[in-house]
Amino acid sequence: MRDISSSLPLPGDANAQFFGLDFHKVIFPVSVMLIIATVATALNDPTAFGASLEATKGWILKHFDWFIMIMGNLFVLLCIGLAVSPLGKIRMGGADARPDFGLLSWFSMLFAAGMGVGLLYWGVAEPVAAYTAWWKTPFNVAANTPEAMHAAMGSTMFHWGLHPWAIYLSTALIVGYFSYNKGLPFSLSSALKPLIGEAYKGPIGHCVDVFTVVLTTFGLATSLGLGAMQATAGIHHVLGTPNNFLMQAVFILSVCGIAAVSVWRGMDAGVKLLSNINMGLALLLLIFAIFGVGVAVFLSGMISTSADYVSMFVPLANWIDRPDQDWFQGWTVFYWAWWCTWGPLVGVFVAKVSRGRTIRQMVTVVMLVPTLVAIVWFTAFGGGAIAQVAAGSGTLAGGLKDVNMAIFQFLEVLPMSAITSLLVVLLLVIFMVTSVDSGALVVDNLAAGGIPETPVPQRVLWVGLIALVTMVLFVIGGDSALKGVQAGAVAMGLPFMALMLVLMIGFVKALIQDARA
Repeated sequence: MRDISSSLPLPGDANAQFFGLDFHKVIFPVSVMLIIATVATALNDPTAFGASLEATKGWILKHFDWFIMIMGNLFVLLCIGLAVSPLGKIRMGGADARPDFGLLSWFSMLFAAGMGVGLLYWGVAEPVAAYTAWWKTPFNVAANTPEAMHAAMGSTMFHWGLHPWAIYLSTALIVGYFSYNKGLPFSLSSALKPLIGEAYKGPIGHCVDVFTVVLTTFGLATSLGLGAMQATAGIHHVLGTPNNFLMQAVFILSVCGIAAVSVWRGMDAGVKLLSNINMGLALLLLIFAIFGVGVAVFLSGMISTSADYVSMFVPLANWIDRPDQDWFQGWTVFYWAWWCTWGPLVGVFVAKVSRGRTIRQMVTVVMLVPTLVAIVWFTAFGGGAIAQVAAGSGTLAGGLKDVNMAIFQFLEVLPMSAITSLLVVLLLVIFMVTSVDSGALVVDNLAAGGIPETPVPQRVLWVGLIALVTMVLFVIGGDSALKGVQAGAVAMGLPFMALMLVLMIGFVKALIQDARA
């Protein structure tokens, strides 16, 4: 791997160095204080805290659904527009920069950080939920019908296809361009420079970076907690072990312990190695599912899923006079806001591993390829699960009662279910490890004022802080505190989108100025 630090800024007067660590004097302490204050508030009265944030989230999803949907569509248009324009040939790091990672490792890392856990969690659950009207159906079609099957697969792909990756990619392009090509700090605030000049180094820029640190920390903590719930449910299902707070706490500590070792070993020996292993294991699980449902059925389903996605893309992207308002706000608008909680984490991480890639290459590999992978994944798992429901086969035929158990209930009907279920648990562990890895690296960079290479113990410190936040919320505060923080993180998706609109304007302005120079 090439040393990217030579093209990026070094620590400045705004940083404090002590005990071998290197923190920003403003961003780090303010971020930590806000994180601690939020956790303390959640623990003081978890029920009231959760209800308050749930109400805030509901109000935002209801009254700002139009803005959230417009921004989601705008992310897609921006990325595709840049790729097909002459600006698509711009290379992160300049014309002479070369990639730090091979194509497969690059894709494995960004995919593992982006939505690996989500595919395991919702790969079966979401299509079955939409098909059976577990919580409404897209377009209000009748549940358990052929129309519901097409609506379920089309809407699931809409939620996991181009849009989320466009949110991540927009963030990555902005951070990567201003850092690698302009020599500015490795943070979102750098994109403010074309709009406000050197003031980006002041309070406005600090607010942006503090916001992204807090958003990333809580988004990752809630995902880690939810992942623990699914993993321990799966272990209980297969091995009969207890499914309680103690097991969930052990899972969280184990994941963070492995993540700390991975972060300590570095990008090549840690994150890249685990990501490559995970892609191999995910491929193995996918092959099990394909042969389990039948290759011919799978291939036919892929064509159907792709057609459903294409045909429903525009209707699902529309926000005006939706007949399925409850489903639209509860699923699509929620998803767009939730992806934003991972926007800084995945976007900054993608930027970190994408030096030497052109904008056009990044759009192709970061946005289009994951969409194709999602089509394959949801066809095998979601389509296969819907077929089980329609045939009255297995536990899922009785309806979706526990999202955590959905993928295990799907697998129990197929051959070698004990082996594949344990494989799911192993994948959950490694996907969560790579997510914590990525999150710790990103939060550390942001809290250090955009320094690309920080001391290793400092990165491990952030792994510990993420573990502590998750443990305190999940073990002490319980489900109410965890879901309350998740609701709060989703509510923060609105200001993140507003921020991204401003940063996108600065980004495009800078690109055009460079093209004219």
